[in-house]
Amino acid sequence: MTGSALDRLRRLPWWLAGWLTAITATGLILATWLLIGADTRRGEAELDARLIRVTTAVTRLISYDGTIVTARISRDEVDTGCPEFAVLPGPNEQFTGHFSRQPCVTVDAGTKSVLAARAVASGREQTGYVPDTTGELMRVRAEPFRNTDGQYVGAVVALVDPAEVRAAHRDFVLAVLGGSVLFLAAVAAAGYLLTVRAVRPATAALEQQEVLLADTAHDLRTPVAALRALAETALLQPAQRTELLPRTVDLARRMGSIIDGVLIRARLAAGVETLTIQPLWLDQLVSTVVEETVDDGADITVTTAPTKVSADADLVRRAIDNLLDNALRHGRVPGEPAIVHITVAGGRVTVADHGPGIDAALAEESFERFKSSGGSSGLGLSIVRWVAQAHGGTLRVYNAVEGGAIFELELPAAD
Repeated sequence: MTGSALDRLRRLPWWLAGWLTAITATGLILATWLLIGADTRRGEAELDARLIRVTTAVTRLISYDGTIVTARISRDEVDTGCPEFAVLPGPNEQFTGHFSRQPCVTVDAGTKSVLAARAVASGREQTGYVPDTTGELMRVRAEPFRNTDGQYVGAVVALVDPAEVRAAHRDFVLAVLGGSVLFLAAVAAAGYLLTVRAVRPATAALEQQEVLLADTAHDLRTPVAALRALAETALLQPAQRTELLPRTVDLARRMGSIIDGVLIRARLAAGVETLTIQPLWLDQLVSTVVEETVDDGADITVTTAPTKVSADADLVRRAIDNLLDNALRHGRVPGEPAIVHITVAGGRVTVADHGPGIDAALAEESFERFKSSGGSSGLGLSIVRWVAQAHGGTLRVYNAVEGGAIFELELPAAD
């Protein structure tokens, strides 16, 4: 299989289902062949049993009074039923043969005589198929009999039409083939569904990693380009280095924050680290994050009520920092300072800005990636959403009536 690891993993259920189906089909072909062969032999055994009853009964009705006497056969019911039979002399005998009164097949007398001669010559029963006048094969049994001297002198040749047994065999074959096809289809479907379920966690993990890498690359592209531009400007214009240095440090900080977020999420998703859940005063944490934030002249107001939640302090701090950073960078009118209102109460943190708001269509998405009219907010809000879900909480977004976007992070309350 070619393609990316995720593409190969997505195709894996089809490959495994195909191999399982092929292996099952091989076993079914062998089993079907054995079943059909066994039913063929069963049908022939049933026909032979019917012929044996006739030849045995007729042989016992034959008497010897110096010559062969077949008179008693005409008084027995075997003479008027099917299978039909004939008592015929061997090639060296001269007695009058006897043919049953009920014609059941259309095999000519010459064929019956040949079968009788073979049975007498070999001294053993002859079984097989012979064609009738229409070319259809009839089941035949020729049983030789002896005279009082122990010599084979003739044979009872019985014939039966296998049409009924063939029809039953044909129905059996169709049933076996139909059942095999249905069973094979069920195996293929079950194999595919079970394989899909088995690889779903791995597929989801790879998809998550691909989204994470794409978001990371997207969010790093702008600061990396800006950092390179600042560095080149500083090299070409040494007089501006003092002015450019703070901007360079800020870009480096943003890049470090992005990378830290990716590493934390990846390590937790891989199980290398686990959440450290403990009681946490959410209002105090939010106030601390706001105090430590470089606002660049932004107007940030905080309204809090004592709120205790059960959460990992480091991850919640990062989520709050990302929400605030998103509001400061994108929640503003171009050319004016950002205005941000933060409210903490009842296990909820609400961050409202006075920017252009968020696209209503994107507001319905799953926070894997976001775009506001002010630019990309991809990885930052993706991490906030992931932190909320990891704690069993939620992240909601909507637009305020007076304008601007409102993000609401809700975490489970502490006992």
